[in-house]
Amino acid sequence: MAELSGLAAVVTGGGSGIGLATARLLASRGAKVAVLDLKPGDEFTGLYADVTDDASVREAIDTAAERFGGIDILVNNAGIGAIGTVADNSDDEWHRVFDVNVVGMVRAARAALPYLRASGHAAIVNTCSVAAIAGLPQRALYSATKGAVLSLTLAMAADHIHEGIRVNCVLPGTADT
Repeated sequence: MAELSGLAAVVTGGGSGIGLATARLLASRGAKVAVLDLKPGDEFTGLYADVTDDASVREAIDTAAERFGGIDILVNNAGIGAIGTVADNSDDEWHRVFDVNVVGMVRAARAALPYLRASGHAAIVNTCSVAAIAGLPQRALYSATKGAVLSLTLAMAADHIHEGIRVNCVLPGTADT
């Protein structure tokens, strides 16, 4: 019996890259997997979701929960990059990248929490980055969002541990995607 057999997982940004690899790993270990993405593909239960739009995220999470009979695992992986020093990106770009990389995780977690609270195996995994803890040149904006993801993860872990919901993050470095 696979270690995740019977569990339902949702992976944001699961249409490609680290998210797709995560979805494949979860499925190989027995989980039912829904991929939420702007281009979700057809390898898994693919659901369109724009993490910058609360209604879009809620609809996709609710649909996944309905199809699977709940949600046990949320992988917050959707994210975008940014290059430059603190002076190189406009205010609009700062808002856009924070909206996807940080607030997008908030939207997905908020939508999934009712289902996670009902699970006996609830977990949230946020994809952070080594950029959260290492000074990388030309990555001021991206690093700031990933630092926020690290802090958000720690706060969420403290807020939800009493509900039996584990919240962690992973900090990958550069990956071939």
